[in-house]
Amino acid sequence: MGSRVQQGFTLIEVMIVMVIIGILAAIALPSYQEHVRQTRRAEVSALLLENAQLLERHYTRNGGYDSGTVNGLINQSPSNGAAIFTIIPTLTPESFILTATAASGSIMAGDVCATYTLNQVGQRTPADTKCWRR
Repeated sequence: MGSRVQQGFTLIEVMIVMVIIGILAAIALPSYQEHVRQTRRAEVSALLLENAQLLERHYTRNGGYDSGTVNGLINQSPSNGAAIFTIIPTLTPESFILTATAASGSIMAGDVCATYTLNQVGQRTPADTKCWRR
């Protein structure tokens, strides 16, 4: 009788590979999600600052934040596609507050940076440094 040639993998070998894949996924997924959150934070803070500049320009030209129509304000982040944040301006003649709120069910919902505000004197909330990188 000839010798028997082994083909394929044993159950133990497959289980070891599955455990290794599981460990790698458990480490990589949270890291990836935090990277996505950092990207979303940077994007929404940049859009809030861009809106603030538009409002300052409007104030200079029209004598008030709420006088006339402010052209070019961005109302969501990202500015195209599905909204991760909605941006709502609150305008008075002498002040504004831009509020960005994470959409429910988005990756940012429940995050420490789920709600951002920025006003005409540059006050920013939340005060957490990971929300507003300087």
